[in-house]
Amino acid sequence: MTADRKKFYIETYGCQMNKYDSEIVAGILGKEGYTQVFRPEEADILLVNTCSVREHAETRALGRADNLGVFKHKTPGVRIGVLGCIVQNRGEKILEDHSAVDFAVAPDSYRQLPKILNNHREASGDDFSVRAFLDESDSGETYDDVYPARVKGLSAWIAVMRGCDNFCAYCIVPHVRGRERSRPAAHVVEEVRKLADEGVVEVTLLGQNVNSYDDGTHDFPDLLEKVAEQNGIGRVRFATSHPKDLSEKLVRTVADHEKICSHIHLPVQSGSTRILRVMNRAYTREAYLERVDLIRKHLPNVGLTTDIIVGFPGETQSDFEQTKSLLREVEFDGAFIFKYSPRPHTSAAGLKETLTEGEKIARLQELNAVQKTITQKRNQMHIGRTAQILVEGPSKKSLKDAMGRLENNKIVVLPDTKLQPGKFVTVKITDSKGITLFGELVDFKFQ
Repeated sequence: MTADRKKFYIETYGCQMNKYDSEIVAGILGKEGYTQVFRPEEADILLVNTCSVREHAETRALGRADNLGVFKHKTPGVRIGVLGCIVQNRGEKILEDHSAVDFAVAPDSYRQLPKILNNHREASGDDFSVRAFLDESDSGETYDDVYPARVKGLSAWIAVMRGCDNFCAYCIVPHVRGRERSRPAAHVVEEVRKLADEGVVEVTLLGQNVNSYDDGTHDFPDLLEKVAEQNGIGRVRFATSHPKDLSEKLVRTVADHEKICSHIHLPVQSGSTRILRVMNRAYTREAYLERVDLIRKHLPNVGLTTDIIVGFPGETQSDFEQTKSLLREVEFDGAFIFKYSPRPHTSAAGLKETLTEGEKIARLQELNAVQKTITQKRNQMHIGRTAQILVEGPSKKSLKDAMGRLENNKIVVLPDTKLQPGKFVTVKITDSKGITLFGELVDFKFQ
């Protein structure tokens, strides 16, 4: 690879944390003189970053890496790399099974990417003979000193911690991302200040379980408060929360600060205490409902969303009915519902499956139908209300319409309205269709 061939392209699959990691990679490569491009045909280095939480994401990403191989035939010297949790999970097998892939790098080894590429910068065509696999996992890695290279916009993600200590029976994350480690609060706040100077008005603090953030001096509510105090930032969001660690201090902190959005994503996974115990979730159905009551006591207009797994090994019809009844009792604003699939390294992978694929799909469809009705009901409750949205840009369906979000994360479309992204405006909700609210402009809030 010659000196002028230093253009890279990244495709990202999976969660917000993975998207943030792609920004970390772009920051690392940018510091070494590499330039990010946004079309694969313009790049010399093609990177696919994917997670391992669900098998579908892995399969899709590896298929894409294979497809990108066409660019190696068109332009000799193009390199293809796979990044992310999938590397920690599958290791060198990625290189064995996918001939188009030249190197694979796990999440804690991204600092080594320039080394891998620079070792072969003078090579051309097929001279790139050493296909590299790198998993030099460092349990203390937080990339705290790396400033992510973000595409300019009004919102930004900030990882405040990495890893997970919970070891839920179905989840591969602790096995591929390691144990929990938190960034110093002062460093997070400094990153927020830089983002505000760059024109960012909304930040989302990320962690596999942000509620367990602890830098030795500050817990997560302390960090939230410090971030919310920064000038220039209009909104602060966070994800994801584990029910066992959700405290009254956290809920009160959200309630006490106007900038902290009243939206909490609180994965329940199942409405059956029996299944929750097998999942190693460390709470019961009753304890979860107590958390919901606590949230709604202090945040009456909260947007409450969740994750649910159907078809976990041993899930009976009674267990499923309990999950369905919990949906109706809580009335989530939205739910991400998935059918169970075993993941390697997890304790649940050794459990005997008790449902057919067809039965899992049927339960998935039934729960989605229940939640759709609930979401529509919750959205109807907003009609006639006046609220503030942050304008994100034109609607995806029509460039003539503006689109923004309420603080509880609901999307609002303003028909026949053109507004500058990044502005806070007051709207009156006039209608609801599907998961989208519609409104009309009432007033601006100038920053």
